[in-house]
Amino acid sequence: MEKHYVHKSGWLRAAILGVNDGILSTTSIAIGVAAASNTRSPIVLAALAGLVAGAMSMSAGEYVSVSSQSDIEAADLAREREELETMPEAELKELAKLYQKRGLGKDLAMQVAIQFTKNDVLKAHARDELGINKNTRPKPLQASLASGVSFILGGLLPLFVSLFASLNHMVVFQYTFSIVFLAFSGGIAAKTGGSSIIKGVFRICFWGTIAMAVTAFVGYFFCTKSVG
Repeated sequence: MEKHYVHKSGWLRAAILGVNDGILSTTSIAIGVAAASNTRSPIVLAALAGLVAGAMSMSAGEYVSVSSQSDIEAADLAREREELETMPEAELKELAKLYQKRGLGKDLAMQVAIQFTKNDVLKAHARDELGINKNTRPKPLQASLASGVSFILGGLLPLFVSLFASLNHMVVFQYTFSIVFLAFSGGIAAKTGGSSIIKGVFRICFWGTIAMAVTAFVGYFFCTKSVG
């Protein structure tokens, strides 16, 4: 049997985004502060604050975003249900035309539309006219929890580095460990989603390096300014 990944798209996207953002955001904050500080306490505090704030923000933002998508789909379904009640013949012809556009002959398209309409008319229109199906329906709470928890898991890694790594080489340790973490996360995401592992790892490591480099530059810049 063929393996398909579309049914994982909702929670997988939120979980992978949460882990990567947790690693990258928390590490970037820690690197920025480490570049401008000679003591450990500000680095740890910044990493912890970034971890907590980021997890709450990701969780709330994902819930609001996915809820908005769910509301839009619910409104479309309600509108479609009303149209099916008030003008079923027109909706049947519209469904048949959709099948014609996909390559079916006129008579066969109408037969298919009639058969689907007999089984579940709203489901047929939701799937083929609106592009809504059970595998891709938004789940706000699931996405919110996946995003928040995964952000915490990702953010704990650079937090531990800030607690135990050598202070003199904090920036190097933070960058090195975060790249390893990001590569591992990107590889798992690619494998789970059925895409290229090399491409997934390269993409997250490339953009992660840019983000951390910019943050480190900001830290060094303000450190130089304050010393001067």
